[in-house]
Amino acid sequence: MFDHIIASEKSTNPVRITAIAETGFKDWLGKQSDAHQAWIAANGYDGKRGTHLALPGENGTCQAIVLGYVDDAKTLWDFAGLPTALSAGDYALADDVASNDALCEKAVLGLYLGGYHFDRYRKSDASTAKRVLFAVPTNDAAKRAENIARGIGLARDLINVPANDMGPAELEAATRRLGEEFGAKVTSIIGDDLTKRNFPAIYAVGKGSDRDPRLIDMHWGDEDAPKVTLVGKGVCFDTGGYDLKPSSNMLLMKKDMGGSAQVLGLARMIMTAEIPVRLRVLIPAVENMVSGKAYRPSDILQTRKGITVEVGNTDAEGRLVLADALTEAATENPEMLLDFATLTGAARVALGLGLPALFSNDDDLANGLMENGMALHDPMWRLPLWDDYRPMLDSKAADMNNISGSPYGGAIIAALFLDRFAEGAKSWAHIDLMAWNPTARPGRPEGGEAQGIRAAFKLIADRYGK
Repeated sequence: MFDHIIASEKSTNPVRITAIAETGFKDWLGKQSDAHQAWIAANGYDGKRGTHLALPGENGTCQAIVLGYVDDAKTLWDFAGLPTALSAGDYALADDVASNDALCEKAVLGLYLGGYHFDRYRKSDASTAKRVLFAVPTNDAAKRAENIARGIGLARDLINVPANDMGPAELEAATRRLGEEFGAKVTSIIGDDLTKRNFPAIYAVGKGSDRDPRLIDMHWGDEDAPKVTLVGKGVCFDTGGYDLKPSSNMLLMKKDMGGSAQVLGLARMIMTAEIPVRLRVLIPAVENMVSGKAYRPSDILQTRKGITVEVGNTDAEGRLVLADALTEAATENPEMLLDFATLTGAARVALGLGLPALFSNDDDLANGLMENGMALHDPMWRLPLWDDYRPMLDSKAADMNNISGSPYGGAIIAALFLDRFAEGAKSWAHIDLMAWNPTARPGRPEGGEAQGIRAAFKLIADRYGK
């Protein structure tokens, strides 16, 4: 995932990366040699955040890299451009960066994320590949950064794999590999057994595909520890069902399992850090396909909670599979219940692609996620579970509909639907996210993306950490 940018052996003379705060650039410049001042002036370098300049040594080689940064939530992105922008060579953070825990963690995380690339399906030519290697510090700050980076990388990798190689069975296999790495127990309920075990909504959505639907269930940690449960939407491909999506809207539907990728990335962070919680991860994994077995508009579905749901639209399938999973999660009354889902286009219309919508029945939980998100530049924004909108889910034929007849407030309507099934969970939050970068930026390449899991990890670590 990141080994191609991390030096496996210590270099005898790596080029040092010196980070200069934007506000201190003039003072720093005044302390440099006349030759370096002239070089900096000749290159028009002014130390703005995220920009860098190579300083020459006496023999014409690169003596140091100067990087401008701002000490705020976005600092990691200032470092993220270096892996692709630097010339081939061996590099290391200057001592004043490596010894500053807060700055070191951001810097190392930026370097890791800046080096991420997904090349599973591309031939690589090692003879022409640019060799840029970083000697990562061995301190705790760098280890924390690596843990977070590998969780994000896992989420990105899972989303980027196309649906022909990432169906429900493959998603289960990925969960089992993660479980084996950390000694977690992974079980699954597959196909017709979903109806026998009373997960009828998951089965109804997934039965139209030739690839069997399933509920993936992972447990880790001491049974007596505080319970933290993560639920992730695992729709491995979404055609929209009989309410078929136009082809342009189907192009990115391999990412509709993005919620499951988030919870697996977050679970990896929690288990690596050995946070003393009883972790449970539930992933309803299905494909929403069109066939003679597929569910139809106006069908009335049973759910694990006993609530009947009229299908107003087969393309609102994510909330149906989450309904059964949330019902199961809530029965254990966990200390914290988080669900992640690429659920609604309405959330994207309201908040854009980079700002997930947050809903919660617990102000402390919502505030904690919001505050950590802003502090880490992993933002989310709270929208209300607005009670006045609940009647919009009424049905004349069943206990409720899976959509509203109104075109307005779609993200809130979806969250209110889930709220019926998370009932009983004392502290629940629902994160409606994009899970995709449409364009590339330093450290955030085009493709699958982790959103909200750094904020969630920080909150869980602060509440339950050793």
